[in-house]
Amino acid sequence: MTTADGEAYDASPYVPEGADLDELRAAAADCHGCPLYRDATQTVFGEGAPSARVLLVGEQPGDQEDRQGHPFVGPAGRVLERALGEAGVDPGETYVTNAVKHFKFTVRDGGKKRIHKPPSLREMAACRPWLAAEMRLIRPEVVVALGATAGKTLLGPSFRVSDRRGVPEPFPGEKPELWRHVMGEGRACLVATIHPSAVLRADDRDAMYAGLLSDLRRVADALR
Repeated sequence: MTTADGEAYDASPYVPEGADLDELRAAAADCHGCPLYRDATQTVFGEGAPSARVLLVGEQPGDQEDRQGHPFVGPAGRVLERALGEAGVDPGETYVTNAVKHFKFTVRDGGKKRIHKPPSLREMAACRPWLAAEMRLIRPEVVVALGATAGKTLLGPSFRVSDRRGVPEPFPGEKPELWRHVMGEGRACLVATIHPSAVLRADDRDAMYAGLLSDLRRVADALR
């Protein structure tokens, strides 16, 4: 997709065919599939077990992830790690990634603070080939959509966390043409929940965390 201003929004030319995860990660470092690469420090690719039973999909790297080059290493990552452990999901059976691989932000306080901005639908679509390539290699049993951006990337723009959270459903879902060639029919289930950063923003963090934990326990149940 190319917009009227000449910007390209498609990562597929950068995704090498037949690559393993290490080769994909190396190729993603040079991705210019949308304009987000210009301001981000680096591409933040997924990490975890190559044969993971659970694929966790977040929104995009945050400030710390962008600086360190690894997914979910900031405060939200610590919330997720705690919740997965309490839910009974073995971290050795997980792979964590994001729907969008570059940090989108706005600068405040004279450039001292980088404030997260949600990716647009076309940025999600542009980056989808990377997620598809990861999914094709990992072939997870359960896909976890962490928040609205992940859900829209996986299930389409009508997705709402409040309508779908905590209920395992067959995957591919309502947008099978996007994923059937990757996963096949009936290959996995999907569980949607909030992004762990929502816990950190909540007025009642305990209640928000309890909801996240409850949803992730459904993931553990689906693996049994």
